Amino acid sequence: MKILLLGEYSNFHNSLKQGLEQLGHHVVLAGRKDGFKSLPVDISFEPTIVPKAPFRYLRGLIYKLTNFDLAAFEIVLIFFKKKHLLKGFDYVQLINEYPIKSTPFFDRLLLKSIFKNNSNVYVSACGNDVIYLNYILNAPLSHHTLTPFVKDPKLKEHFKYSLSYLGKSHKKLHDYVVKKAKAYIPADMDYEMAYKDLSIGKPLIPFPVNIDTIKYTPLKVNGEIHIFHGINRVNFYKKGNDYFCKALEAIKVKYKDRVLITEVTSIPYRDYIKLYNECHILLDQVYAYDQGYNALEAMAQGKVVFTGVSNEFVNHYKITNTIGIHTIPDTEKIINDLSYLIEHPKEIEIISKNARAYIEQYHDYKKVAKQYLDCWQS
Repeated sequence: MKILLLGEYSNFHNSLKQGLEQLGHHVVLAGRKDGFKSLPVDISFEPTIVPKAPFRYLRGLIYKLTNFDLAAFEIVLIFFKKKHLLKGFDYVQLINEYPIKSTPFFDRLLLKSIFKNNSNVYVSACGNDVIYLNYILNAPLSHHTLTPFVKDPKLKEHFKYSLSYLGKSHKKLHDYVVKKAKAYIPADMDYEMAYKDLSIGKPLIPFPVNIDTIKYTPLKVNGEIHIFHGINRVNFYKKGNDYFCKALEAIKVKYKDRVLITEVTSIPYRDYIKLYNECHILLDQVYAYDQGYNALEAMAQGKVVFTGVSNEFVNHYKITNTIGIHTIPDTEKIINDLSYLIEHPKEIEIISKNARAYIEQYHDYKKVAKQYLDCWQS
């Protein structure tokens, strides 16, 4: 079959493409490169002229005065130049409701071409999403990705991108996509909770992870315990990096001769992967109920990841052993969990094996690709 994956997010569609190709299908990945992660795509809508001088100065000025990114015009022009390559697919999956990331108005215009020229269009529920954001703001959850803003509205500037999805322009885009799409497919428990009672929602299909290219090396702790903390400057509070930073300051003092701590900020995806290869423990995020892509790929390598391993997740997958460290916005809990692992290094080796086994059972990219095919064809 001929399949179009539109948009990219944290290597999700690249991994799904690889799984579908292993099953014998022709797959085209079109989209932008997910910011600083610079992920590969087959058909790129990434602007190349506006970000360079002299246009970048004009771009900055216009954005400062109007909050409009001049690069959106270039993205639209690139799309129309390449739209003949985006027709006649058996199945199309959008990475979410806003897959091209020009502006909500322009994306709605561009998606009209996708829906007109392709009959089976599905949407993955992941990343920022109108239904998900409204759900977390109204559901009785102990915490969620907007908790820091809810507790302290002064942090609004740090959440303006997510909060923009609650505005009129994104609502119009959402209403259009909901009307045209076949269904939405939640990609983890955070989104499953939001979509489970909606007619547009399909059952959860987990993120695919390429377990052939991500090799597992059993962890051995013979000296210092290496802790890795990758900071995304844009999502600093949304991911709970502030809690990790505070916890690591305490760990540095408490175990200064027993740990090696590496912290990096907003680096390209490939560099990020190289840097965390040698770590034992990876600090991912504190507000999630399930694992995102960084966590899953680290777990596939056998890292011990501080991330979402909630009761909802454990019950859904019927997990019976420790595959990661469930992390919540509580600095003392993070310090205590890190301290326990540092003082009981054999636990690191056990969790490492459990994490890889879990990935192989539920996130194998070929198994997940088959689940997507079954869903699209149902």
